[in-house]
Amino acid sequence: MLILAILLAQLLNNKHLKFKGLFRTCVFLPCATSLVSYALIFKSLFATQGLINTILVKLGILESNFNFLGTGWSAKIIIIVALIWRWTGYNMVFFLAGLQNIEYSVYEAAKIDGASGWRTFWSITVPLLRPTIVMTTIMSINGTLQLFDESVNLTKGGPANATITMSHYIYNGSFGEGVANFGYASAMSVIVFIMVAILAFINLKVGDKRD
Repeated sequence: MLILAILLAQLLNNKHLKFKGLFRTCVFLPCATSLVSYALIFKSLFATQGLINTILVKLGILESNFNFLGTGWSAKIIIIVALIWRWTGYNMVFFLAGLQNIEYSVYEAAKIDGASGWRTFWSITVPLLRPTIVMTTIMSINGTLQLFDESVNLTKGGPANATITMSHYIYNGSFGEGVANFGYASAMSVIVFIMVAILAFINLKVGDKRD
């Protein structure tokens, strides 16, 4: 998701690109969709009688309708695709802001020196975007550990808990079926908090190159 976001930001930051505003809006638009709504849309698209199955069967790719949400590996892929669709534009905005703070003369100097586009990206863009990369990485890790809506609304954690997330697991321990175990759920919540704090600390240390 972050790799795609930074590549899209680099592409849409080109001052010679026409209709930049339109393309940026199209990429960011999924972020304006509510979490529940977009999860239900993906659930409808990948249902056994949904649009994706209909298209694949008509094209001859599948012989019969496939239960995407009822199979462990495919359900995970659908959640990943949904997350990429929903959050790539959100992260792209941060990278765009970072790119627009880089003087264009730096790129012009690299071009005069004969640096290729790929070399310029790795030697200029990525180092100068380090603070933004660290920030978006921390936010993405934090969001992943708290992932809840997609698991609940798309697959309900199934099949056989194949797609259950930590937040969903904590919710089930507190308010799910069976006897509520608030003590265990609270302990899990503390563990998630500690994991977020440790990972954020590691990312800050990696990204901080000040002497």
